[in-house]
Amino acid sequence: MDFYRIIHRFIPPYRGQLTLNILFNFLATLLSLCSFAAIIPILKILFGISEEVLVYTPLTSSMSLDAWLGALKSNLYYLIHEQIVAYGAGRVLLALGAFLVVTTGLKCGCSFLASFYMVPIRTGVLRDVRKQLYDKVVSLNIGYFTEERKGDVMSRMTNDVSEVENSIMAALDMLFRDPIMIIIYLVTLLYISWQLTLFVLLLLPIAGGVIGRIGRSLKRTSTKGQEQNADILTQIEETLGGLRVVKAFNAEPKLRDRFDRLNEATRMTFNRIHRRYALAHPVSEFLGTMLIAILLWYGGTLILSERSMIDAATFIYYLVIFYSIINPAKDVSKASYSIRRGVASLERIDKILQAQSQIQSAPDAQSVTEFTQAICYNHVSFHYQDNLPVLQDISLTLPKGKMVALVGQSGSGKTTMADLLPRFYDVSEGSITIDGVDIRHIKVHDLREMMGIVNQDAILFNDTFYNNITFGVDTSLPAPNGGTWEEAVIAAAKIANAHDFITATPDGYQTIVGDRGSRLSGGQRQRISIARAVLKNPPILILDEATSALDTESEKLVQEALDHLKQDRTLLVVAHRLSTIRNADAICVLHEGQIVEQGKHEQLMALNGYYRKLIEMQNTK
Repeated sequence: MDFYRIIHRFIPPYRGQLTLNILFNFLATLLSLCSFAAIIPILKILFGISEEVLVYTPLTSSMSLDAWLGALKSNLYYLIHEQIVAYGAGRVLLALGAFLVVTTGLKCGCSFLASFYMVPIRTGVLRDVRKQLYDKVVSLNIGYFTEERKGDVMSRMTNDVSEVENSIMAALDMLFRDPIMIIIYLVTLLYISWQLTLFVLLLLPIAGGVIGRIGRSLKRTSTKGQEQNADILTQIEETLGGLRVVKAFNAEPKLRDRFDRLNEATRMTFNRIHRRYALAHPVSEFLGTMLIAILLWYGGTLILSERSMIDAATFIYYLVIFYSIINPAKDVSKASYSIRRGVASLERIDKILQAQSQIQSAPDAQSVTEFTQAICYNHVSFHYQDNLPVLQDISLTLPKGKMVALVGQSGSGKTTMADLLPRFYDVSEGSITIDGVDIRHIKVHDLREMMGIVNQDAILFNDTFYNNITFGVDTSLPAPNGGTWEEAVIAAAKIANAHDFITATPDGYQTIVGDRGSRLSGGQRQRISIARAVLKNPPILILDEATSALDTESEKLVQEALDHLKQDRTLLVVAHRLSTIRNADAICVLHEGQIVEQGKHEQLMALNGYYRKLIEMQNTK
């Protein structure tokens, strides 16, 4: 069943708290029965309906369980009768009322403790599911997210996780709290009158069938609702990311209309979900009241005809216990709806948790920490999942300490070629080697540890300058050159021409840069990303059009920073502004996924081919 699947998957780490929860639920139910039991003698005293001849019966080990319980009940009534004779009915009623208050207080205390030990389970499971999802998301290869919408991933990590949390709590109550109460109450009812209880049990399947019929389509509708929530998050994320374009093209009405349609469709879906969910309580209460009425008629008829095995006071106690079953029965019906919704969300979460990253270290992967000779692209071809070729039969060598530039028109495969080196994607054919070792046989962590990457779109986090610059290093380890990490960060910022504008901010290196560095200019963001690469100090550096989106002044500052960064490193440069790579040791011209020309600047100009045309188009003769 669905709730066993959920419990088995998430609850084992919390067995201790669950055991205490079950224990206190059990005690709360027993104390509830004890408090209800005070009703019988109170009624008998008030209405003087006791005509029994009461005698004290000694309890012996030779008695059967039924005889022992009967003797215990008789002795309690005998003691109450003796107290009435000795102190009067008023004083005994006061004592019974005090007993009722004390047992109810103990019951409430046990109920609180049961909930108290449930809280760590609830918060712990929520933490565990979020951690599993986040760990999985950061471990998946970049290619996975080209097929998935960010809004859908965010919805699964927020809305669906909350649904699973609610489902787990409902499943725990359905499995460990409500059944305890129902079983103990039913056993008590059977002991009081098995005839009446058998009559009730014949009616219960009818009520259960009605409740079950209501919730059969809830899982399917919940899945649709969560998908629509994901669509809303996707549109919000796209709107925030493209707000400049939206306003530039006066597209606000178009986006509003699209959002309104999606928002209304989501509202209608959740109307159906919440109405079905809300129907659980009144339907179960109505059916419970109907059962009470039938039972009252049937039991009352037996008592009035003097064919009943119990007296009127005991019958009222029976009704009180039976009515107490209704609440846990209603909770079970509501829990079944929550579980259906939770299972629908769990299936969406599992699509992420069960996804397999295509980029993994091979079982025989080597630990490589040094780069000594060359990087080689050996007849490399690559295509995405649509099988359209991006790179075809690429062969290229990057000797240690040299700078190799990739140029060509947009879509020629330059960035893809650079992305293959740190294994953001794996080659479809051929191989890439470092010092003769296929990078697929190098541990992924070690491979990327040897590389620094500066992208055209400098990616910063909503954190301080200091934390953004130290993002790629482990600051728990000793700082380089025997100094402190603060000194190393300042030195890296100076090399990147970033120190002056950082110190001009109110809090210096502890200033928050804003969402994706929104408080900084493009050139400032780029220099921070260069400082990050400088601090990491990698032997291999990948520059992906690092200056193409900057103005002339910013480009000059960034280019000076890059010149400092290039020293004694192997560079793979994706270039848009060809003036920045004139002095490269080798320039590769790509066209439609193939290297069509290769050589130094002067050699390529002499060929009078693709490279010369690119130069002439940029007017950089």
